[in-house]
Amino acid sequence: MGINLKPIDIVDDISQEKFYEKYLKPRRPVVIKNMAKKWPAYQKWTMEYMKDVVGDVEVPLYDSSKADPSAPINSSAAKMKFGDYIDLIQREPTDLRIFLFDPIKFAPNLLEDYISPKELMGGFLDKYPNMFFGGKGSETFLHFDIDMAHIFHTHFNGRKHILLFDYKWRERLYQIPYATYALEDYDIENPDFNKFPALDGVEGIECFLEHGDTLFMPTGWWHWMKYLDGSFSISLRAWDKSWAVKAHSLWNLTVQRKFDDIMKSNFKKEYMDWKEKLAVKRAELALQRGLPK
Repeated sequence: MGINLKPIDIVDDISQEKFYEKYLKPRRPVVIKNMAKKWPAYQKWTMEYMKDVVGDVEVPLYDSSKADPSAPINSSAAKMKFGDYIDLIQREPTDLRIFLFDPIKFAPNLLEDYISPKELMGGFLDKYPNMFFGGKGSETFLHFDIDMAHIFHTHFNGRKHILLFDYKWRERLYQIPYATYALEDYDIENPDFNKFPALDGVEGIECFLEHGDTLFMPTGWWHWMKYLDGSFSISLRAWDKSWAVKAHSLWNLTVQRKFDDIMKSNFKKEYMDWKEKLAVKRAELALQRGLPK
């Protein structure tokens, strides 16, 4: 009984041809050790440097509590000056996180500190990177990214534990209908298989990132992340060439999100309870049918 986790592939460097054949084309994750060592950020991006360049910007903070059905998507739990938050995560464990933060808005010189890996693939959104900060022990709930982009996720100043699952496992992971995240009632690190039997036999990949490591996450891959130290990451996103994936992204960002917002606004807890029950029903049905095949 359990979730079957395999270690992720790790390479020091990789050619475009090998990256395409082994990882991009089959959409398999990989960790690239040396990519960020070529960046100025590898040496420059310390906690103190980030404090200095971003300044006293007030930022939204997110915790590990279950989403409030009456609140808009991505509602923050608190706010704090960025510098005070950096001091906090260096000083002590906390479940408070910053995510989808655009520091370039406040520190455009950061654009000069990293290099999009265009030698491996195209389609990068060079001026729209996201940064993520977390305290020791904080977790990012199990989800896949709504825009269905490929992601190069590079970590700095600590360690991060990541679990990855192919999109095909979405029903067995108890995906919430009309959303891109899983039921929040189980602990993916230590699940109760009696309460959530569909998780038994799910196959995934386990990954540990250290300073300067870059994780390639292909489109649609589910991911759960835990900060083992107070630290931060940057995600560089690239579009998939598939028009089907682009259409899926557009659907998620427009029709699905709008429908979900309207239903949450009008029916709140009643709607969320219905979605959670449907997630459980779909997971159990997928288990009975032996999906995915």
